[in-house]
Amino acid sequence: MGSQPDPHAPVAISRRQLREQAAQAERAQRRGKPTPIVAQATAAEPRSSVLSSGQQSAPKAAKNRQAVPRGPVSRPASWTVRLGVLAALAGVTVVVPLTQKSLPTGGFAADIQAQIELPSTVEALSSSTSPGLPSSLISTDAQALRSTVTTSRSEEREELAGCDGATRAPGTNGQLRTGDLCTLWDGKTQLRADAAVSLAVLNQAFVARFGADMCLSSGYRTLSQQISVKAQKGGLAAAPGKSNHGWGLAVDLCSSETSGSKWTWLNQNAPSYGWDNPEWARPGGSGPYERWHWEYTQGVKDDGEYYG
Repeated sequence: MGSQPDPHAPVAISRRQLREQAAQAERAQRRGKPTPIVAQATAAEPRSSVLSSGQQSAPKAAKNRQAVPRGPVSRPASWTVRLGVLAALAGVTVVVPLTQKSLPTGGFAADIQAQIELPSTVEALSSSTSPGLPSSLISTDAQALRSTVTTSRSEEREELAGCDGATRAPGTNGQLRTGDLCTLWDGKTQLRADAAVSLAVLNQAFVARFGADMCLSSGYRTLSQQISVKAQKGGLAAAPGKSNHGWGLAVDLCSSETSGSKWTWLNQNAPSYGWDNPEWARPGGSGPYERWHWEYTQGVKDDGEYYG
C-alpha cells in the first residue's frame, strides 16, 4: 500500500498559481464581491510555510495585496460627486446674474444705446472742452478741425447777423421788403432769410472743400430787375412775377462753379443742404438748360413757383 500524504506537510504553490489567485482577487474586488481565493488562502495559512529563503507563502502574499486599497470607487459614489459639482455650477450661473443690477428689457445693445445721449460730430468737435480727457491726449488734428468749425460758425453769424431763418418775409413776387432779406458773404447778393441761412451752411462745406466761397452772380430780383433780365435774355429768363428770384429763393452761380470738380461736388452735396439745380433746368428738362440756376427746394415748394 502506498504511503498516505501527511496533512501537516507544507503545500508547494507555484508562481503561476500565485499570479492567477492575485488576478482573481482583483477581479472579485472590482465587482464588489468577497474574494474566495483570499478566503481559501487564509484558511490554509496554518499549513503554509516558507518555500525558500526570502520567499513569502501564497496566503500571506494574497493577504498583503488585499490590505492595499485597489480598484475604482463604486459607480453610485462617483455619480453622486459629479452631480454635486454640476449643481454647484448651475447655482453660480443662475444666482450671480440675479444679484447684479437689473438691466433694461428688450434688445440689450439697442436699449443701452437708446439710454446714452451722444453729441453729434459737429457738437463734439466744436465743444470747448473734452470731458474725461486731458488736453495733452487730444490729437492736434481734432483741435485744428474744432477750431475750423468754430471759426466757420463765427463767420456765419457775422455775415448773416440779424438773419432769422425761422421767419418768412411777407410780400409778393419781386416786391419783398429789403429789411426782410439777408445779405450773403459777397456783400451784395440777397435772399429770403430761410434760404440765406441754408445757403450759408452749404457755403461753409464748400469752403472746407475748396478753400474759397461759392461765386454768385445773382440772387433776389425786384420786379423791375426781372423785367430787364427778360428783355435781355428772352427765353432764358422767366416772365416777371413767375421767377423764383423774385421770391428770394434762387441764385445763379458763376460759370466757374458749373464745371469740373466744383460742379460735381455741388450735385453730390448741395441737395443735402436743401439746394438743387431743378429738373426743368437740366438737359432734357421742361425749361431752358440753366446749370447755373439753383433753388432752395423746400421754400419753392411751399411759397414759390414750383415746376416739378
